[in-house]
Amino acid sequence: MTALPDAQQQLASLALAVLLVDPELVIRGANPAAEQLLGVGASRIVGQSVSKLLRFDQTRLNDWLAQRDAQVAAHGVALQVEHLPARQVDLTIAPVSREPGWQMITLQESKKVETLDEDRAIAVRTPAILAHEIKNPLAAIRGAAQLLERKMPAGDHAMVRLITDEVDRIAKLIDRMQSLGREQPEPVSPCNLHEVIRRARAVVEAAGDAGVPVTEEFDPSLPPVLGNADGLVQVMINLISNARDACSRSENPRVMIRTRFVSGFVMSAIRLGRPIRLPIEVRVSDNGPGIDPVLRDHIFEPFVSSKKNGQGLGLALVKKLVRDMDGRISHERDESGGWTHFSVHLPVAKS
Repeated sequence: MTALPDAQQQLASLALAVLLVDPELVIRGANPAAEQLLGVGASRIVGQSVSKLLRFDQTRLNDWLAQRDAQVAAHGVALQVEHLPARQVDLTIAPVSREPGWQMITLQESKKVETLDEDRAIAVRTPAILAHEIKNPLAAIRGAAQLLERKMPAGDHAMVRLITDEVDRIAKLIDRMQSLGREQPEPVSPCNLHEVIRRARAVVEAAGDAGVPVTEEFDPSLPPVLGNADGLVQVMINLISNARDACSRSENPRVMIRTRFVSGFVMSAIRLGRPIRLPIEVRVSDNGPGIDPVLRDHIFEPFVSSKKNGQGLGLALVKKLVRDMDGRISHERDESGGWTHFSVHLPVAKS
């Protein structure tokens, strides 16, 4: 008979953040999902009192914890963790069986149910005639670039090829925008994340704004991710461009792109009917003033933009592209450090 996994393995596999609290309301255990949700490692979680690490907007929750035997389930509770911005979480509190005074706390970010209606809204409000009017000049640009390539020195061919490659990518993007309402995602395959990022950087930097430096902190040991290469390039172009725009008026503008392996990050994929691991993270950060707090909870919705002349399609498309790869994108503001972070989590390609 096959042996069952032990309790530690089961807790480590949960997508829910789980905290074990002793009778003195001191945290004695935390699973990887808790580290991810709270933004700190287990070594900084374990040993802290609940009231010091977690601050809820509902004082009754703290009262329930103090009872030590309450059964609580709460939805959409505002939670503040150290310096991180407040967020809405779903929470449960339950006593540990046969261990008087001990309690288990589970936490999960509250999320509205995503439906295809959001994506279809983009498709409906992007008339086919617009795609037609864009594709015609694109074809002319591509043809002109090919003519230029024949007349230019060989050393300049790389820039011309960048133009033709980007024209082709934009044409595909238009096709993708026209079909954002489709349930069937674009095909995925193993991708080198760092090659994707550098391709996106080349496109953004060719467009100008050289006064905003972009630095990289890459983990060279990362395995290939499972994604759509063109889609990932578009995601990174949007995030890098937005970051440069956001901090362009700062005294010392900076954009940081970081990749890393995040152990234990799991997302419940409703479409697949099972949890999937998303251990590869790419984070684009800028030291600009941040997004208007009024818009922060809506930035991934269609036609919501913090830019004066923005159309509000960029981040909505980014969210759709990432979700089609079974990934996750999130946003957070670090007020104390003065940084805005956009994090994309992706699955590893199977070897």
